[in-house]
Amino acid sequence: MRSAFVDRQATVEHRYRAVREVLAGSPIGEVAARYGTSRQSVHAWRKRFESEGLPGLEDRSRRPKTSPTRLATEVEALICQIRRQHPRWGARRISFELEQQGLEPVPSKATVHRVLDRNGLTRRQEQSRQRVYRRWQREAPMHLWQMDLVGGVPLADGRECKMVTGIDDHSRFVVIAQVVAVPSGRAVCQAFTTAMRRYGVPFEVLTDNGKQFTGRHTRPQPVEVLFERVCRENGVTQRLTKPRSPTTTGKIERFHGTLRRELLDHVAPFESMAAAQEAIDAWVHAYNHARPHQALDMRVPASMFRPHGPARDELPGPAPTVEASLPGELADVVEPPPATISECAIEWEVRVPPSGTLTLVPGKQTAKIHQGLAGRTLTVWADIRSIHLLLEGHLVRTLASRLLPQDLAYMTMRGARPAGPEPAVAALPRAIGRTVLAAGEPVEVERKVHSRDGHVKVAGQKIVIGPSHLGRTVVLRLDGHLMHAIADDALIGTWPCPIPADELAKLTGARSAATPLPPPPLAPGSIRVQRRVHAQGRFMVAGQFIKVGPRHVGKLVTVVIEDTHFRVLHGEEELAIRPRKNTAPITRIYVRGMGTQTTDSSTKS
Repeated sequence: MRSAFVDRQATVEHRYRAVREVLAGSPIGEVAARYGTSRQSVHAWRKRFESEGLPGLEDRSRRPKTSPTRLATEVEALICQIRRQHPRWGARRISFELEQQGLEPVPSKATVHRVLDRNGLTRRQEQSRQRVYRRWQREAPMHLWQMDLVGGVPLADGRECKMVTGIDDHSRFVVIAQVVAVPSGRAVCQAFTTAMRRYGVPFEVLTDNGKQFTGRHTRPQPVEVLFERVCRENGVTQRLTKPRSPTTTGKIERFHGTLRRELLDHVAPFESMAAAQEAIDAWVHAYNHARPHQALDMRVPASMFRPHGPARDELPGPAPTVEASLPGELADVVEPPPATISECAIEWEVRVPPSGTLTLVPGKQTAKIHQGLAGRTLTVWADIRSIHLLLEGHLVRTLASRLLPQDLAYMTMRGARPAGPEPAVAALPRAIGRTVLAAGEPVEVERKVHSRDGHVKVAGQKIVIGPSHLGRTVVLRLDGHLMHAIADDALIGTWPCPIPADELAKLTGARSAATPLPPPPLAPGSIRVQRRVHAQGRFMVAGQFIKVGPRHVGKLVTVVIEDTHFRVLHGEEELAIRPRKNTAPITRIYVRGMGTQTTDSSTKS
């Protein structure tokens, strides 16, 4: 205050000296030049001194007498009131809300910010370094979903649940907000498939590198987890962020922050998971249909979201039950009838010991797992018929259950929890102490094709599948007196069943057939081998002599091996067709020796 007073007095004295020189007769232009001002200013000082004396030489307010565009006091008070009621709202949101209330004229964002600033309602944020982000957005809805897991949903019993969340990249419409007790791979996939049934299948999905979403970082070697399989079987392109790059999924992370600030940080622990889900569903409905989004020019997400499927705008009711199907198959959604999920099914976690032998229920059931999984934690799904072992949602093994209802009750007391739908095809049904089959019930087993001739072993017997399927796992369907080989959902061969019907239930890995027999591929392949005709006019294939005549001695022929016969070719000429008398494996494809190899495409296998 003292300094301001001294400055005012110095200004008055400076102007007074200039006025005295003018009154003494000095030219006004010279006085203005000496005092560093203009002629007009000196004239104004002289007139004000002559009329008011020394007080007239003080600085006057430059404020205009009238301000027609000045913001009304009532509007400024309303802006401050809205800010105090909603501390998270910025100038743009407040300006939008005033427009929604019908205020005319609507103050601009800059005007609202100045009002907040002069009333002390803004917070200065210091930024250590400037952040530069490359912003991106898909051009249409349903092109990309961002998915993630988030915690912080408290329950009254002390537990903290997590949520599976998903948001449409273009419209910011929340498509997934499912509360889960355990963030397992199966829970994530169930929430994902439920959203796809409700809104349709997106073109792409973007996630981080969590173990529920990808198995690319699994050791000792990468695996395909259940979420990746669901994406693959439904034609969804899966995209992953770079490690330690949360800004790539910035839209879903921003949604998490809004959810915490506007709901989770201000609620008491929920009574149950159902109560938590109901509250979150109500908040998400308001987020999608009532809350304007600044990134969308203050439009609500629902106004820009266009689902592929028949979306329902009402609040979702109880979670629908998925009919038993393949993990990636979009089955019809049905309302849960009473006891749709087996009341006897339970699940729990178990760690694989170094020996690989799991003790599931002491004295009742064990399971053998590959020692390479030692130290990993498996999820056990069990009922009185089947036991499924899963690693991060990926099925590892299925075996017949020896458990009784009292064993399941015992495991429930030990911490097991009620299980959801069965994650895979059930094992064969059991009677007391033995496995039984209904009359004519088909059985499926999986076998890997190995050896040079491409055969599999069933109950100690060799079945030739073909070298073209070497290294692949095929499904053998034993149905009555026939055995079918299935690969890639296509029938690749049929043979007489080598196993008696009463022995089918004893096969290792046998299970009930879950799907009908698929059709054969459009162009089934055949095994082709080379043979040279000997002096007697014959040669041997699979332990069987085939005679074509002495006039073909020395020729290099191609034998096409079908299921029931052999076709002998020389170039494009068919020499003979002979019935096949046995199913012995083919151990030699090409003829050995100098000059026996040919480049003729008709002689290649």
